[in-house]
Amino acid sequence: MIMGNVSERRRQPPQVGVSVVILALGPASRDSATTADSACDDAGSTLWMPLVRRVRQPFLGQWALPGGDLRADHSLEQSAYAALESTTSLHPRYLEQLYTFGDPARSHGGLPMVSIVYWALVGSVDEHAGLVDGDNVKWFPVDHLPQLAFDHRAIIDYALSRLRGKIEYPQVVARLVGDRFTLSQLHDVYEAVAGQTIDLANFRRKMLASGQLEGTGEKLRVGRNRPAAVYRYAKDALRQSATWTCAPVEPAAVATPDDAITALTTV
Repeated sequence: MIMGNVSERRRQPPQVGVSVVILALGPASRDSATTADSACDDAGSTLWMPLVRRVRQPFLGQWALPGGDLRADHSLEQSAYAALESTTSLHPRYLEQLYTFGDPARSHGGLPMVSIVYWALVGSVDEHAGLVDGDNVKWFPVDHLPQLAFDHRAIIDYALSRLRGKIEYPQVVARLVGDRFTLSQLHDVYEAVAGQTIDLANFRRKMLASGQLEGTGEKLRVGRNRPAAVYRYAKDALRQSATWTCAPVEPAAVATPDDAITALTTV
């Protein structure tokens, strides 16, 4: 155990752990107390994420990203999966490394800490709601997050910025909307990721002209609306975006809105 006063602790090698950002598509909610189960179905969509209430100091009682320590017999990715499963029971098909956060100030005077952050998109909240139960684990919409421990708000903001910068990649969108979808469902995903309203008629026109989509010949009724055509991403579009993950960039470099979103919000 590392002992000593604050100054001595800050000169010690940092503790290293993993944190995980999980993002899923769920119903929009204007009430911070609303859960995924009770939100209104016709209110549009937004991104949701599971958070864990801390049961020890520092930040006792505050919400935080799922995370844990590294293990000598685990790889970084295995450690991230283990930390996620031990807190939420979630096991996404993949995890990708997002960034490493190691600013000395993030420990708030405690032991220096470095967090290797992974992230994943896991489809809809409904598919995973049963895996996140209890008083200390809960889904939250990203636009109504509680006060967070450490620098976890900055980590989430960085993850959202990275996602908005990748929304033009079909591989990314498909992880949220699925293999087959209506244009309305695809529009919901873009609005949820953008965090802003996108004109539906303009969106339909630009997506159909993009050459990325192909019709399946199927129809799907959603709610009270009449049946709508079902689309999927063309194989060429998926193939071209298969390597959508790029090297992490500095958080300050991803703060501006993505050009793809800007194009869809421009008539």
